[in-house]
Amino acid sequence: MEDTGTATENHKEKQELASMGFLEHLEELRKRIIWSAIPVVVGFFVCYAWHERIFSWMQKPITDALLAHHLPVQLVYTNPIDPFNLYIKISMLMGIFVASPFVLYQVWAFIAPGLYKRERRYVAPFMISTVGLFVTGGFFAYKVVYPSALEFLVAYSAQFTPMITINEYTQLFLTIVLGLGVVFEMPVLVFFLALFGILSADFMWRNFRYAIFIIFVIAAIITPTPDIMNMCLFAAPMIVLYTISIAVAYLVHPKQRKKRAESSN
Repeated sequence: MEDTGTATENHKEKQELASMGFLEHLEELRKRIIWSAIPVVVGFFVCYAWHERIFSWMQKPITDALLAHHLPVQLVYTNPIDPFNLYIKISMLMGIFVASPFVLYQVWAFIAPGLYKRERRYVAPFMISTVGLFVTGGFFAYKVVYPSALEFLVAYSAQFTPMITINEYTQLFLTIVLGLGVVFEMPVLVFFLALFGILSADFMWRNFRYAIFIIFVIAAIITPTPDIMNMCLFAAPMIVLYTISIAVAYLVHPKQRKKRAESSN
């Protein structure tokens, strides 16, 4: 009787996972996008109220680097509308970051119907790990990688007088800080790819050497300086994250999830 009940429960759960049609998925996606956009808009207006302070925080690394070499620290602009566009841009980006827990919850709510019932309670670990990885990557870039890159660049050009525009500096800042924050989301990307059976831990392990090569190529592309030290600062955490991602892929792959579902019953 117990085996029959277990088989029936598993059968019902499989039917539940496949119950939504294509149009229902589109409707669900539309609803989640709307519910994601609302907190982003609210976050934008909240951050715009603090736009000058936000840019002062962004400007601190270049200010410290220029002061260390006794150079003028005032950034410039070439178009009267540049400061306004800049404040709009950074307010929107910070608004997305502030709203990220709400947006991530909508992402989880969208994929939850494709999970087993016992897996749906992992929403808190999913959100904490996703936001935590992004913040960790951004903080690592802001405190370690970006200051090192600026120090190298300013010291290398010490014989010239810098005239750094706010747009160029902001672009560099976002490329490094947000770029590394996104790179730190590698385990989350692997989570989704493995969840739907696109990627497996075995494949990632067998191609580990090629992954290392690709990681160093990516590090060389996104590193703003040609020195090996900064490239290694980018590559080292990516290698660690790739190793963690192998374990993530193993845990969430459909074969392993099915085995855990059957054994728990």
